[in-house]
Amino acid sequence: MWNAILSPDFFGAILRAATPILFATLAAAIAAKSGITNMALEGIMLFSALFGVIFSSLTHSAWLGLLITVVIGGFIGLILAFFVLNLKTDEILAAIAINLTATGGTVLLLVAFSGDRGVSTSIKSVSAPNITIPLIEKIPFIGEVLSGQNILTWLAILAVILLHLFLYKTPLGLSIRSVGENKDAAESVGINSRKMQYIALVISGALAAFGGFYLSGGYMNMFTKDMSGGRGFIALAAASMGGNTPIGGFLVSLLFGVAQALANVMQLTATMPYEIILMVPYLTTLIGLGVYYYSQKKKKERLSGK
Repeated sequence: MWNAILSPDFFGAILRAATPILFATLAAAIAAKSGITNMALEGIMLFSALFGVIFSSLTHSAWLGLLITVVIGGFIGLILAFFVLNLKTDEILAAIAINLTATGGTVLLLVAFSGDRGVSTSIKSVSAPNITIPLIEKIPFIGEVLSGQNILTWLAILAVILLHLFLYKTPLGLSIRSVGENKDAAESVGINSRKMQYIALVISGALAAFGGFYLSGGYMNMFTKDMSGGRGFIALAAASMGGNTPIGGFLVSLLFGVAQALANVMQLTATMPYEIILMVPYLTTLIGLGVYYYSQKKKKERLSGK
């Protein structure tokens, strides 16, 4: 087992497992910065995983399939914003409705489009390409880990940088953060809080769609029922533990990538029941949240003691 953990394949698996979580974590972070918790990430990822298969197979292009999927993800974020901001629906209930719709709706759409039930056996996605890095691939160990990763993995890392620059180096990013920190104060200086939250949720939906597309067009090349597998909820935890910042979310996403990669290794080498091994990523989430909020509680107690 230790040989498998210390191998380049294991570290490569960490990046692959962390990619969809990272996209969803960034989606959760920007929504949180605007003052809204986007709990619909699970449903958006699930819809996007299905649409990625459908549209990439129809267009015979991974890039066109990705583009259409991201647009639809942004549109779902727009729908969530409309219900929360215009209709004053509770943001948690609205998100639960989207998640439940995705669970049954994706199966219904798959049956209507291809006749398949639960697994898209008759249609396959056009997968996004893996990238071979010319010089790095020849470096022992590191080359085996980094070279050959799917291009969406690198786009996820690029998204961390771009989102950080957007939130902390642009006037629009500052406006979004201002609304999240104090809506009344932001409006008092002329910032349209509703507009900022609309923008944040559309971007959030688009980022989550990248993660959903990766599941069916990078990690696999087909859709399976409920294939998001709780990654949207794990991403909410990762964003919170990372302080709702892109860089913090990236680091915590790697932690959950380690947990998922470890679970994969344990399935091949451990003798414990399969069901217990499947719990590893979710147990990591619970333990991580417990440790994080306990540390936050102690920090507040020390500050109040002063």
